[in-house]
Amino acid sequence: MSVKAVCVLRGDGAVTGVINFEQNGDSCNITGEITGLAPGEHGFHVHEFGDNTNGCISAGPHYNPHGKTHGAPADSERHVGDLGNVTADASGKAAIGITDNQVTLVGPLSAIGRTVVIHADVDDLGKGGHELSSTTGNAGGRLACGVIGICK
Repeated sequence: MSVKAVCVLRGDGAVTGVINFEQNGDSCNITGEITGLAPGEHGFHVHEFGDNTNGCISAGPHYNPHGKTHGAPADSERHVGDLGNVTADASGKAAIGITDNQVTLVGPLSAIGRTVVIHADVDDLGKGGHELSSTTGNAGGRLACGVIGICK
């Protein structure tokens, strides 16, 4: 049986998107599209709180229930919410197609009710040497965000 969720991204500017989640067994397929981005790579993360009352900043830090340092999606040392980068084409559109084995829609560590954030800059995947590399990947400001909710 699969569990599905959706996230509608909105920000202060032109960045918008819809992200779909589908849990199948031990992995979660994350698909969708984001528009209005500057061409290039942008950090893409699940953040701890489903609170957008003060814009995307209210979402708190990356979702990190195991207390690990920031890393790449394939790293064993990473936050659950570390989904790496998405790449926007020349028109500002990024197509999302990720399969992840740490994000889940079921159980006590479910991502449902948390926030997806698309960042202004590239995520250095914890390897950039910047003081923020080990916590945020130095991915810059929060362009748009939305709460992950159950869908049918």
